[in-house]
Amino acid sequence: MEAALTPAADTTGPAFFGASIMTSRALRTLTVLTATATLCATAAAAAIAAPAASAAGQDDGRRMSGVAVAWARAWNGSDPQALGALFTVDGTYSDEAVGATFRGRKEIAGWKARADALIDNVHVTIRTTRLDGDRITVRAVYSGHLKGAPKPFAVPMTTELVLDENHCRIASDQDHYSLATVLAQSGLPADWTPPTT
Repeated sequence: MEAALTPAADTTGPAFFGASIMTSRALRTLTVLTATATLCATAAAAAIAAPAASAAGQDDGRRMSGVAVAWARAWNGSDPQALGALFTVDGTYSDEAVGATFRGRKEIAGWKARADALIDNVHVTIRTTRLDGDRITVRAVYSGHLKGAPKPFAVPMTTELVLDENHCRIASDQDHYSLATVLAQSGLPADWTPPTT
């Protein structure tokens, strides 16, 4: 008895290729949605795992919050929009050292772009994180090289991140570090101000 032969599926025709091609916009949207889902899942896992350490008042450096890690990664990257995307629509970012506050994703992304324009090799290195309810306290080293300065800087920084109700996005950020130390390490005078653009 001979087996019935069925024609193979056509994998070369336009219908096949049309079904498998994604536009770059759709691919970008899919990437952002996947990253957001991963960030939310990581943040939720950190929130579930952290209460015992938080209740005991212990700092658990091994279990950095996914949000804090994404925040540092955005600062260390070159895309200002990546930082803005971590915030709620009406989120705020305060740099206490320079006395500036930015509201909304666009302004926050603009702050990152300005920092990149003034500082070469901007980098945040997380040392510890502590989760307490919807707040993450990040202790880090903030480093870089102010353009035109004789030397680079690396100063301790503490950041308070307040998360939204789902612990997926940042509602507010307050950075605390010493501007005087940044300028001294950079070899700049205490009254130095960045050039206007």
